[in-house]
Amino acid sequence: MGDFQGQFPPAVLTVEDKVTRKIYIPIMGILISIAAVLSCSSGLDERIEVVIGGESFRIEVARTAEQKRQGLMNRKSLGEREGMIFVYETDQHLAFWMKNTTIPLTLVFLSKNGQIMQIEQLEPLSLKSVVSERAVRYGLELPAGILDELGVEVGDRVELPADFP
Repeated sequence: MGDFQGQFPPAVLTVEDKVTRKIYIPIMGILISIAAVLSCSSGLDERIEVVIGGESFRIEVARTAEQKRQGLMNRKSLGEREGMIFVYETDQHLAFWMKNTTIPLTLVFLSKNGQIMQIEQLEPLSLKSVVSERAVRYGLELPAGILDELGVEVGDRVELPADFP
């Protein structure tokens, strides 16, 4: 061994090492790319159709703690008649924020029968907690302003599927 004056000795790679690197490095790059795409997937598997103000909406259903935690974070867009409903087993005071959410949203707090109890406008990226004034069963996130456009107000109902939740 020579004197490398504080440097690492030059790497000695066998032919086998070089082949391994040629194969595994591109494969790892592909796997990392796939993982990144999947982590930013555009939605949940379960969806329901609801009727609000006479209009049909396709709504993603967030049931698990992880689905609720993720919500609509990191989404680039939300269709005009799309949204996400957060399902809870019992009535409770719910709190939402807009961490990592760049889409302006309307938040609707619903009773178990779909009655609109409270409507809030959410600002993109806000860390301010928006809490329901009353115990409710569901939180429903929709594109900002859609309820005003449809003339929907507190006291109106969101028609949920008969077998929901």
